[in-house]
Amino acid sequence: MNLSDGHFENLKNDPRSTTKIIQLASDEQDKDSYWDMVWILRARGSDEEFAAASRLCQSQSPKQRSLGVDILAILGIPLISCTQQCGDILLKLLSSEENSNVLASIGFAFGHLNDSRGVLPLIKLKNHPDTDVRLRVVFGLAGQEDELAIKALIDLSADKDEDIRNWAIFNLGSQITTDTQAIRDALFARVILETGEDDTIAEIRGEALLGLAIRKDERVINPLITELESGCVGRLSVEAAKEIGDTRLYPALIDLQKWWDLDVKLLQEAISSCKP
Repeated sequence: MNLSDGHFENLKNDPRSTTKIIQLASDEQDKDSYWDMVWILRARGSDEEFAAASRLCQSQSPKQRSLGVDILAILGIPLISCTQQCGDILLKLLSSEENSNVLASIGFAFGHLNDSRGVLPLIKLKNHPDTDVRLRVVFGLAGQEDELAIKALIDLSADKDEDIRNWAIFNLGSQITTDTQAIRDALFARVILETGEDDTIAEIRGEALLGLAIRKDERVINPLITELESGCVGRLSVEAAKEIGDTRLYPALIDLQKWWDLDVKLLQEAISSCKP
């Protein structure tokens, strides 16, 4: 569902009752259709939907508990409502929940709610055997400047799963302003260890380069030159050059003008930033 597609009024005016939509969502096997139902309930965001989602979170059925969590994650569009109360319910559920799907939904929900109270219980799940749970822990910790949250993201930035490493590095690199040696070292490790041109691997490396450049870490210069002189240059590398503004990058950026047309404006800004 595109959050900017202007369909929220239509969602709110869906003629079906909240009870009916919940029943349909509970029985739905198709993921896209399921989320269509969830977005209708989120868009309405009234006391009725809050009460219904709260009851779902107490269900014996893991699928219904996940549905309740998914509704509470973004209740009310465009104005999110009841964030404190939604967080209260999720914290209570998280204290005893064992089902992996529900845990994953809770992690994702805390990311939407931006509720710092979720940090400590989510950190306990960072080594969970289920990949999706660990990934949603990353989402749940996104944007949190808390020292323990950052430590958990650093640990997850070395996870065996590429997507988890990708999102952890994205959050450490550019979604928080905290600048510590531990963060820099975690970013630099991904620059060195993520090799190959697989899209996700290249993105991890690019996010790490950008995070180092934002923090003006000199270790970024040589690998960034190598990246800019390669035959496959992503937007993140050029953005990193713009951020650090080092003259040593200038020749590589000038040569890049000959063929790189992914974002001409960004390239010109990077050249200007690095110009001797």
